[in-house]
Amino acid sequence: MSEGPNFLHKTAALLYRVVTGLRNSAFERGVLKTWHAPLPVVSIGNITAGGTGKTPLADWIIGYYRSIGETPALLSRGYGRSSKGVLLVADTRRILCGSREAGDEPLMLAAKNPGTITVVAEKRKEGVEFILKRFKGQLPSVIILDDAFQHRQIARDLDIVVINAAEAYFDARMLPEGRLREPLANIRRAGLLVLSKINDRKTADAIALDLKKTGIPVVEARTAADELVAFGTAAAAENTSGMRALAFAGIGAPGGFLLSLRERGIEVDSHRFFRDHEPYSKEKLIPMLLEAEQRSLSLVTTEKDYYRLLGEHEIMAMLSVRPCYYLKIRTEFIEGKETLETMLKAAIHP
Repeated sequence: MSEGPNFLHKTAALLYRVVTGLRNSAFERGVLKTWHAPLPVVSIGNITAGGTGKTPLADWIIGYYRSIGETPALLSRGYGRSSKGVLLVADTRRILCGSREAGDEPLMLAAKNPGTITVVAEKRKEGVEFILKRFKGQLPSVIILDDAFQHRQIARDLDIVVINAAEAYFDARMLPEGRLREPLANIRRAGLLVLSKINDRKTADAIALDLKKTGIPVVEARTAADELVAFGTAAAAENTSGMRALAFAGIGAPGGFLLSLRERGIEVDSHRFFRDHEPYSKEKLIPMLLEAEQRSLSLVTTEKDYYRLLGEHEIMAMLSVRPCYYLKIRTEFIEGKETLETMLKAAIHP
């Protein structure tokens, strides 16, 4: 007899491993071809399904390149967007669409980095070709591929893989049984490893030691809570320490979000979690809002969720009967920041 859902998950995970193995083998044997763009390309990706701290790292990298006088362009698939094909989210002057069309992460990164060309495209090569044509008079100096470790059609000058230290590493399993997109051994094709979300030093040291056996440089980082920003029309207290809140989010690994709120002294009385990139609707949020009203709780969400909600005027008006906040986060480096900076420069000026 089978073991029900566990048996099905194990079988599906085995099939997923076989398919990804065949695909990677096809690239390595040259059956599937890799295209070399005429501009430097830096990829930031995961080996697991979301929640690694990749987005704040991408934000930091964009900001770093801008700080040294470079002009990065961001190319993302735009998960969860309603549009198809190639879409220009932001040019060098303004943002051109909302989160429904662009996806929440590309819109957030464009808003946080004004003047950065931001494009979404399922087929990344078409996205690069669009950038080359649309901005041929003023090309960016580097293209940053967001969430592209598994997207091997485009060659990259630096391949960064972000690994979540707070997730199972030594016992990691393939989707859907676990969260691996491909076997851990495949991190060996990366050029740089970023061990992120470090909270437990003993666990992080064990993972870092194993990663360093690959011979690939390892950077250690954590996701740090930043400013808590009020939004909406309800009055919001200036001092949020000790605030009682209902936290809600649609992100890959929401546990870290709750931890960050508690570290800031916010009392999380209740929470609601949705799927990563899941569109919000009034029907989904009404029960949450009723609870917040009945228990006099403030509403707190993530920065990514805020940008997903931003274009939903009815929903924003509905939420604003309660004090509303979103939490900014940033990447904080523990070890290896200089290595990262050196390799980012070398990707553009070898």
